[in-house]
This record gives sequence, C-alpha cells and structure tokens, in this order.
Amino acid sequence: MTESEWPSEELGFSSITELTRDFAEKVISPTELIAELVSRVIEIDDPPGGLKSVLAINDSALTGQTNFDPTWPLSGIPVFIKDNIEAVGLPGTAGSLALAGRPITTDAPLVTELKKAGAIILGSTNLSEWANIRSGESTSGWSAIGGLTANPWKFTHSAGGSSSGSGSAVAAGLIPVAIGTETDGSIVCPASLNGIIGIKPTVGRVSTKGVIPISFSQDSPGPLARNVLDAAKVLEVISGVNNLVAATTEKSSIKIGVVRQWLTKDDAVNAVFENQLTELAKDGHQLIEIQVPDINDEVESDESTVLLHELVAMMDSYLIDRPGSGVKSLAEVVKFNLENTEHELSYFGQEYFEIAVNSGGLNEKYHLARHRNLAWATDQVLIPALANVDVLVGIPYGTAWLSTLGQGDDYSSASWMTNPAAISGFPIASIPMGFVDDLPVGLGVTARANDEVTLVRALANFERVFELSDLIPNFKKN
Repeated sequence: MTESEWPSEELGFSSITELTRDFAEKVISPTELIAELVSRVIEIDDPPGGLKSVLAINDSALTGQTNFDPTWPLSGIPVFIKDNIEAVGLPGTAGSLALAGRPITTDAPLVTELKKAGAIILGSTNLSEWANIRSGESTSGWSAIGGLTANPWKFTHSAGGSSSGSGSAVAAGLIPVAIGTETDGSIVCPASLNGIIGIKPTVGRVSTKGVIPISFSQDSPGPLARNVLDAAKVLEVISGVNNLVAATTEKSSIKIGVVRQWLTKDDAVNAVFENQLTELAKDGHQLIEIQVPDINDEVESDESTVLLHELVAMMDSYLIDRPGSGVKSLAEVVKFNLENTEHELSYFGQEYFEIAVNSGGLNEKYHLARHRNLAWATDQVLIPALANVDVLVGIPYGTAWLSTLGQGDDYSSASWMTNPAAISGFPIASIPMGFVDDLPVGLGVTARANDEVTLVRALANFERVFELSDLIPNFKKN
C-alpha cells in the first residue's frame, strides 16, 4: 500500500486552523475525525514494519461524543502526548516494563490545560525508554513496550530521541500536534529529523508535574507540529503565555545571531544552512556573526553529573508517590531490569542508572557541577551572544541516521547547539530548512529566557521565507 492509498490523507495533514473551520462548517465532526485518524494509525503505524510511533490509544476518546465549541482554542483537536506524561486512561510508562500496569489516577497539569482548551487526548506516543537517560549506548526511539519508532521519511532511519514517537506521528499525519519533553535535545532532535516544528520552552514555563522526571533544572515539555501557528496555539495553552499566536502574524525584521560553531560535520547540511541565510538576508533580516566560547570536556562532564544526581533524587520521589504496586526507587528499576534482561537489556545496558543510584544525589559534587555548568551556559555563552540580537541560529543535528539497535546513535554530524539552552533552561526550537538525500534538516533557533514571543515571531518569519511547512514525508520503507 502506498501513502496515497492510505485512508484520510487530507485529514491527516490538516492544520488546526483547517480542522477548526471544518468543525464550524460541519464538514466533519471531532468524533468523525478521531475515527479517521485512528484508521491511519491502524494502517500506517500498527502493522509489522510500521512506524511504531503510537504506544497507546485512549479508549475514552473513541467512545465519547465531542461537541465543537468555537470559543475554545483547541476544541475537538486530537493531541498525542509522550508516554512519560500522565493522563488518565493512558499507560504513562516511559516505555519501561517496570511501570507497566501502574495506573494513572490524575492528569498532569499540562494535560488538564489541553482538556480545558477543548483538546482530545487521543493517545500516547512511543519514546526512547526513560527519555534516553538509561545508557550512553541506547538507540533513540526504542522502548521495551513500544519497540523501535521509525522515521516516516525513511523507515530505516532514526526518528530522533527521546520524543521520537511524537515527532514521527506528527510528521506522518497521524495527529495534528503532539507533546514531547526535552532535557537536552529531545524535542529539537525529532523535530529536525522528521521535518516538523518543535519548541522547547523556557524551563518552568510548562509544568512538569505528572511528567516522569530526569532533571528539575532541564526538563521542559513542549509542542511538536507541522507549522508554527499550530505549535504556537498549543504552547499558549500549556504555558499560559499570551501573544504567541499573535506573534505568528507579525512580519518584521529579525536580528539574527549566526553561530557558525553550531554547524555540523556534513558539508551538504551546512550548505542548506548557508543558502537559507542568504534568503533571510534577501528578505530584510539582519545577520550578525556571533562567536561563543566552545564547549569542552568539563562542560559535558558537569552536565552529565547534574543530570544523574538530579535523576536519582527526582525519580525516587516520583516512584514512591506513583499509585499501584511495583518499583519505588531508581535502585529498584535497576534490579527489575536485571531480572528482566531478555526484554529490557537485550540491546543496551543501564550504566547511567547505576551511576545515578550510587551518585549521592544532591550533594556537594552536584552543586559545584551545576554552578560551573550554569556559569558557562548562561553567563559565558547565551547572555553575551544574545545581547544585541533577537535570536541565535545554528544547526543542531544533521540528517537522520540509520537506526542500528544495539549499536547506539550516530551523532557524529550533530553540533553542540542544544547544550547551552538545555543547561541554562533557555528556549530553543527547530524548524525545517531543507533536505539532504531526501531527508529533512532543521534550523535551530535559540532565544532569551522567557521570551517565547520573540522565538515564535522569528520562527514564523523563517517559515514564510523557507516555505517548508506542512511537509508530507516519503514513507519510504527501504
């Protein structure tokens, strides 16, 4: 079956604006839309060799009748959430068998906000198990529960991590928008590799309560969508930040800080970046070359220390409060995995978990590492770099690499663009800027802390110049 023969292609790639119009004109109802999208999931995602981006469908979304209310910003709009976000009726496992069957009794606040806005939580998406924090040899997009998520442009290639299912499902037209989470690159990466928009807002803008944690310093949920307006609509709802939708209509000159230290090792990808900078300059945007202090081994070591020390503290607190029987600490997760090696440890280990368990938590070593990390990312890199520009741009990742279960991920062409924004908590986004070898590549955009309005304004202007929104992938199996 080719993509053009799959059901509901037009509906699958409809925007929130188009769907809202169709609801208002009674062309289709939200209930009918859900049925059509579930058909797409069954045909595209579920079969052997399918995308495997969707981990679970919410039964209540299938049986309920939804009335359209034009006063609600997301009325009738189906949304997928990453399976590390709690929503009643969905597993909330982070892809791990250790949490299978542990019931979710309360919606995460971000889910509550989506529902208040009229959205329908249709299901949860697969992810890199435990949001890619278990091992340095993990394969992005794989979880013991969900299997390996594929990239809809080339099924043999990575959908990125750790919000892989959210990125793949949106790109494939299975859902208009999805929610991912990012600790360092986990929204930006799948957005870039799947050819969609991904926004990681400032840490703290969107509540992380009810999100299976890694780091209180760096975790941040955010939207993935096929165009900037859809992403802005969802981000307004889950963050409470006003004027994001209005910012998408503002055609204005953007002062762009170009950080060439954030290029990849792929000449073809870098050439796409340079060509689009030329187009932005032609459109009247000001390009300013920015030099920043390079990343070094101490920075990377400190970030790892911070994440693993926060991981054990946060995960222990989360697991002991989670309803149901089962693991109650990160140490118990390690033990569970050892007892279920065939299913959990067949492709890669859990050395990061083991380090975290023995780290001592939020001790002096942790505090010193966090202090040095923040000083580098915030005081030395981002605040000076953003002093006289609106946003910074670079290339966070190259094209999607071949997925090789058991051999880890190939980040060889990636830059270190995501690190400063991750460590500092500043917002960062990815927007499609072109193609290399029939695979999309994303432009990375970073803005000041709590300045999502400027970030969205820049993204909307870039989208207008690039003319690469609402892309339809190739669905190439081999």
